[in-house]
Amino acid sequence: MRTVRAGACPRTEPHVRAARERLRTSGLTRSGADSVTWQINREILVVAGWGRAILLQFAHPLVAAGVEAHSSFRGSLGASFGRLRSTIRAMLSLTFGEDDEAIATAAGINAIHDRVCGHLRAAAGVFPAGQTYSAHDAELLRWVHATLLDSVPLTYELLIGPLTSEQRQRYCAEAAVMEPLLDIPAGLLPRNTADLDAYLREMLGSGTLTVTDSSRSLARAILFPPRWRLLWPVFRPVQLITIGLLPAAVRQAYGFEWTDRDARALVRWTTALKLLRRLLPAVVTEWPSSRKPRRPMLQQLAPLRTKVR
Repeated sequence: MRTVRAGACPRTEPHVRAARERLRTSGLTRSGADSVTWQINREILVVAGWGRAILLQFAHPLVAAGVEAHSSFRGSLGASFGRLRSTIRAMLSLTFGEDDEAIATAAGINAIHDRVCGHLRAAAGVFPAGQTYSAHDAELLRWVHATLLDSVPLTYELLIGPLTSEQRQRYCAEAAVMEPLLDIPAGLLPRNTADLDAYLREMLGSGTLTVTDSSRSLARAILFPPRWRLLWPVFRPVQLITIGLLPAAVRQAYGFEWTDRDARALVRWTTALKLLRRLLPAVVTEWPSSRKPRRPMLQQLAPLRTKVR
């Protein structure tokens, strides 16, 4: 007989134990219902900003190489929505789930990262051919985190409403709990907007970011999957928000045009979405899991289940 935590599996058990211990000793706590993280992440419309974050991530050649080699980004429209559903489930678990649930989700991500490693097939920017990459690389995790930390509040302000300087600062600070969950070295993630802005300027100006053919192919697979026009009212605003909010140099490197007509279309769509969100009740515009109270930490950690193997 073996005692395991409910919901664990042999492949992720070591990651669950490690993430739990890192979180316990980090001094960091997950955000609660009164946090800026809950205020922002509970809004369904904010998902529209993920495209910008993902394209910024793909502008890093090592991130793009890892995704191209180890993910199924190209596929049918159904596959695109399947990926979106799984990503949303992870976000909801990490933000609103019980501590055990968030730790299990982080452990699952870390287990997937175990398999994501390889070499660049061709030189890309400052990286030579043969450069190794790993999804556990702390600098790559830092870049992925920063793109979301920048894009999500930006989209919130575009579609929901303004944020104060204090709220933006708190959002950065609250997100630092991802360090112990994803085994990122303590203190590496930005704790405030000044650090975040400085890091983004450094990355955009350092030559580290280089949009490759793989980056462009992955970007088109996300924004323009097969038969996307069947869901034009869904994809069109996401395309405009993603492309329109990219830094101009990155947008040009991807080969996306941005005209005055596009800018006017972005204003029309965002105005309509903001108005629609104000007219609809919260039960429609917010994730249901954001309205469930979270149990105290001691109650979450207590139950164990014994299984016979």
